[in-house]
Amino acid sequence: MIHSMTGYGKAEAHYGEKKIYVEVKSLNSKQLDASVRLAPLYREREMELRRKLAILQRGKVEMNIWVEKEVAHAASPINADVVASYAEQLRTISREKGIVLREDGIWDLLVRLPDVTASTAAETLSDEEWDAVSGAVEEALAMLTAFRRQEGEALEAKFREKIANIRSLMQELTPYEQGRVQRIREQLESRLAELRGIDYDRGRLEQELIFYIEKLDIGEERQRLTNHLDYFIQTLEGEIGQGKKLGFIAQEMGREINTTGSKSNQAEMQNIVVRMKDELEQIKEQVLNVL
Repeated sequence: MIHSMTGYGKAEAHYGEKKIYVEVKSLNSKQLDASVRLAPLYREREMELRRKLAILQRGKVEMNIWVEKEVAHAASPINADVVASYAEQLRTISREKGIVLREDGIWDLLVRLPDVTASTAAETLSDEEWDAVSGAVEEALAMLTAFRRQEGEALEAKFREKIANIRSLMQELTPYEQGRVQRIREQLESRLAELRGIDYDRGRLEQELIFYIEKLDIGEERQRLTNHLDYFIQTLEGEIGQGKKLGFIAQEMGREINTTGSKSNQAEMQNIVVRMKDELEQIKEQVLNVL
């Protein structure tokens, strides 16, 4: 079964007054290209998070972890002793210097003075909090993996449809291929008959005709293309992580279809080849999304 490289996962955890959010999303890329954005407290564990992301194998991956605190705990506490001291000093200066100080305006001054709000101690990351973060990360990665698997199922159905279409189109070439030898022979003999008075060696004509027909024969291309189509389906049913291999097989399919087109000297056959190329192009576009 194949997985897509496109995915999204989100989870959250609670620790004390904190609500921790984890978001992971991925797009297609030739290799694993991980970008991690963390709340400052968790930056010391970035390498551990990157090791967790390695299970995704390939893709352009973005991980974001941020924290929200409850309102009651998010606000910095007011230093009551400092506020009282400032207020008393302002009233004393007002009396001694004769400066009019409205009581309702004193708060406008107090909030601008330093140390009115108490400074909070620097946070340290506890093992318990990190366990909560790690659990949310695992949950988000599991959700992303499930998303990738679901997208992979849709891709596989699309690939099977396109492979079946190419097989069907290849069969449409058969009637034109079977009658082509006789038509070529008739065309050559008709042209030779127009050359009145000129004798020619019919044995040599047969040799040249065989050589010409061999150059136009697409039997080998059809057989190799059939083998590539079968191998593509086998790879779809194999282990996860076959995106690059599927891309290589699609390239080989393209070579056989192109050679078939160059050997097709009839408009009807060339039209079929164009339709085969269109189906293959859609496969190539979607293969870029396969893990």
